[in-house]
Amino acid sequence: MSLGRKEYPKDQSGKLLTPAEAKTKILAYCAYQERCKKEVREKLYSFGLDATDIEKLVTFLVLEGFLNEERFAKSFVRGKFRLKRWGRLRIKKALKERWIKDHCIDLGLKEIDEQEYMDTLYFLTERKWVRITDSNPYIKKAKLFRFLADKGFEPDLIEDTFHGLTGDP
Repeated sequence: MSLGRKEYPKDQSGKLLTPAEAKTKILAYCAYQERCKKEVREKLYSFGLDATDIEKLVTFLVLEGFLNEERFAKSFVRGKFRLKRWGRLRIKKALKERWIKDHCIDLGLKEIDEQEYMDTLYFLTERKWVRITDSNPYIKKAKLFRFLADKGFEPDLIEDTFHGLTGDP
């Protein structure tokens, strides 16, 4: 489905860009950091380009190496795990929202070292457990579980880590 040029919003300066102007801007946008196709398409739509021009530019960017979904997935996984301490489930969900293919997601998730993953989970579990002030142990455990699940860690790993921390069977 191709929509006309006037149906898309203008760029920040209020004017529509020509495909040549958009190409220059999008090259800088992609060179700055790793991007996925979805982000690039959204940016190009914001420039006021029509769908055919957008697809031509995306194809050009892929062929020239500015866009690479495997590289994006690996970079995304490393950043979200190391900086935000997200678990695999949350990372996978975020990549799927960006329309990244399953095999690229799997390659990206291989960037996480298993020992580092477990160390991070244990660290977050210990830190959160101490900070929860509720006196009821069931509520405290539920809050901890919910926190770690929201971070994207697997329920069975959360359970194992909790039992390792508290010694409860």
